[in-house]
Amino acid sequence: MSGSRVLAVCGKGGVGKTTVSALLARELRGDTAHRYLVVDADPAVGLGMALRRFPRLTVNDMRREIIDAVREHATDSIDLAASVDYKMMEIVEDDGNLGFLSVGRPEEEGCYCQLNTLLREAIETLSSHFHLTLIDAEAGVEQVNRRVMRSVSHLLLVSDVTAKGVHVAESIREVAEQAVAYRKVGLLLNRVVDEGDARRLLAGVDIPYLGYIPEDAMVREFDVRCTSFLEIPTCPALLAVRRCVLESGFLEG
Repeated sequence: MSGSRVLAVCGKGGVGKTTVSALLARELRGDTAHRYLVVDADPAVGLGMALRRFPRLTVNDMRREIIDAVREHATDSIDLAASVDYKMMEIVEDDGNLGFLSVGRPEEEGCYCQLNTLLREAIETLSSHFHLTLIDAEAGVEQVNRRVMRSVSHLLLVSDVTAKGVHVAESIREVAEQAVAYRKVGLLLNRVVDEGDARRLLAGVDIPYLGYIPEDAMVREFDVRCTSFLEIPTCPALLAVRRCVLESGFLEG
């Protein structure tokens, strides 16, 4: 890969997009020649749990600090803009060649519009400092529809082997056509047991197909034990993610 990339992993809830994101993070950790930003953009913090990485500060913490500063008239607009840029770097937690950013979860009602706006700005500001930004997006179309992902260059749609999962992937792509200036899109099927089922499911689907990830007992074990996927050994699922996403040329365009 060359240059900066922003890769968003999207799909219906329950299809395994967070697992795919975690396996990708595991692969990127091995490339010590470059720095990567890993973003848990889902308030449910599924990626944080999968990687056992919980940054001390989140985008939501930054949102609360900004609101408090405005309420107390503690800063003018110029100082506020400068402080936001500084805080964006402050909330990234580094671990080797990986930086971790978490959106966090607001406790108040009605905060998600402000939070999504800040998340979008954080991604756009920070991604230029990293070789690749990997985003585990919130399930469904909401963050794409709200243009949180407008700086995404590569859209990775994940589905299980169900018509519903593929339908949601197609819906996300349709929304992204209007809201995201992506350069490439690809579909990855997860937890495949029978390759024939995957082929039959894809009949009539026009999303470029990257391949599939097989059902993998090692992935299930790491999920059950809540063990960090950054430590998962080489296994069929990891090899499939490497082949379908990192070695396929998908990120080159």
